[in-house]
Amino acid sequence: MRLLIQRVNRASVSVEGTLISKTGKGLLVFLGVGHNDTEAQADYLARKTVNLRIFGDDEGKMNLSVKDIGGEILLISQFTLYADTKKGNRPCFSDSAPPEKAKALYEYFGKSLNELGVPTKLGKFGALMEIDLLNFGPATFFLERE
Repeated sequence: MRLLIQRVNRASVSVEGTLISKTGKGLLVFLGVGHNDTEAQADYLARKTVNLRIFGDDEGKMNLSVKDIGGEILLISQFTLYADTKKGNRPCFSDSAPPEKAKALYEYFGKSLNELGVPTKLGKFGALMEIDLLNFGPATFFLERE
């Protein structure tokens, strides 16, 4: 599993011009699922995500997690995180999990984040989505669990 995490002041997702989810201060998380990914990996990354100390404390040091600040998460599926761009000019996505598996792990990951105490909203799996965000920092982090 691969996650691209951005600290945001707000984020929203629309499909075909209709707003489907929005959050306030917290994290925008893009999730890519690979062929060999498991629920155990999702559990590990969910714990890591909600406890990752990337928000500033009173002294401006990154000592607080999204859970500590009472933030929210907007979770977006993004199979392109598994793009292989080493050969040619057209990305290859053969390392991405098939849609059925990816959707199940995406939904499982979102449920895990909620169960860990951080309100989590989802995009629409497999849809062409428009993401609107206000970065905070900017601060972007890449997590992977193989």
